[in-house]
Amino acid sequence: MGSCASGETVLPSSAEHQPPPESGRNQRAVLTQVEFRDGDIELDAEVIAHGLDLQPFEVPGLIRCGEITSLCERGADEDTGRYRLTFFHKARRFRLVVDSSGRVIQRGIIDFGDRELPASLRKPSA
Repeated sequence: MGSCASGETVLPSSAEHQPPPESGRNQRAVLTQVEFRDGDIELDAEVIAHGLDLQPFEVPGLIRCGEITSLCERGADEDTGRYRLTFFHKARRFRLVVDSSGRVIQRGIIDFGDRELPASLRKPSA
């Protein structure tokens, strides 16, 4: 995916971190595929596709043409060592919070259906 360093923002502190729900074996496998290599954060297209309700083969082309955009935020204070990875496509926002080992500790999806995703959801959280 590329380095978090470009366009990086700092996560606000959060008092509580909940692990993602483990409703099924396939979902669990998809959610644990975040890796750190040479300062870059890498994840399989299947992870992004799952969160944005797409097929994995669609992801690279949609990223190249700018229809999938992303934001990477690095944690500070008690969130040091955590990263929030957010992906946007049409009316859907998919967010993962991972620890420094790449373990997913929080997952969230917002889908506005037929409505456009509000611009305020494309900005870093305060």
